[in-house]
Amino acid sequence: MTEATALPDHWSVLQQRFQTLNKVMTTKAAIAQTPKETVWTLNKARLYRYIPVVAKESRHPVPLLLVFALMNRPTILDIRPGHSFIEYMVGRGYDVYLLDWGVPGLEDKDLKFDDYVLDYLTRAIRKVKALSGSAEFSLLGWCIGAILTTIYASMRPDDGLRNLLLLTAPLDFSKPQALTFARWTDEKYFDVDRVLATFGNMPGEMIDYGAKALKPIENYISNYLKLWDSLDNAKAVESWHAMNTWVTDICPMAGGAYRQLIVDLYRHNRLMKGELKIRGELVNLKRLRANLLTVIAEGDHITPPCQSEAILSKISSSDTEIFRVPGGHIGIMAGSGAQKMTWPHIDQWLAARSR
Repeated sequence: MTEATALPDHWSVLQQRFQTLNKVMTTKAAIAQTPKETVWTLNKARLYRYIPVVAKESRHPVPLLLVFALMNRPTILDIRPGHSFIEYMVGRGYDVYLLDWGVPGLEDKDLKFDDYVLDYLTRAIRKVKALSGSAEFSLLGWCIGAILTTIYASMRPDDGLRNLLLLTAPLDFSKPQALTFARWTDEKYFDVDRVLATFGNMPGEMIDYGAKALKPIENYISNYLKLWDSLDNAKAVESWHAMNTWVTDICPMAGGAYRQLIVDLYRHNRLMKGELKIRGELVNLKRLRANLLTVIAEGDHITPPCQSEAILSKISSSDTEIFRVPGGHIGIMAGSGAQKMTWPHIDQWLAARSR
């Protein structure tokens, strides 16, 4: 082959790569495709029930409610067909529900943990129990969802919660690490009241930047270099496109809840100290007695392992386990190794406690 005939092929390949790059950078992937129905709403929040694929007699009788963070969309739990935690759990016979908090507007700026736990979560749980016909249920909380479910489990220990699963739970802030949000939110550098007075809610873009700035090279350079190197690999491109669709679908966090996160938890560690009040009631972790599985990401720079470990010494549960997984804050549930390690362990642990 001469140089003259090889050159057009080279440009053809390069053109195809740029077309692929343009597509994944300018379009949204189809995510959250597992069949579901909306069964309850409150303000912006939606409760979804996923359509069963396992015969009723073979399903677990204890329903599972998933609760994600407040500043990111819960679609990460159903990222794409074949790589969806929700699809995986539905396929293993669980009656799966998802509480989607929705996107708060300026009118929601005063919403606090108090509202999310005692109004939204409590009512959603009531609906789950009514639809499933089960007086008992399991809760899985991820990130800030783990904070909210821990508060609920401590305040309402007699409401039928059998199993509590916490993923990368930011609960204990007594040992701030070198690279965490604690650096960004120190009161010497960050005036949370001034920010909220300006915006009402905490802008999602500011939260997103703070997370990415913890690992700037990886998030702003390496991530895109990996994409460029993988443009000829259709499966890798599909995975990157889906994840980028989720990452860029950011939303604000209600101002009242954000202030509690920064002031009550990050700065004063009031939950672990037994000083956090929700509508005037102290949150006593000793009242939490549900079976507990806490999943820790060993490489988590957003929620370091030390923030998730101490909960076991504070509660009254007799059945507890810490499961440590290599990987980061999101990767342990949505990365390539999640289907081989995290999901099977969650299924094995929960199945034994959902009969």
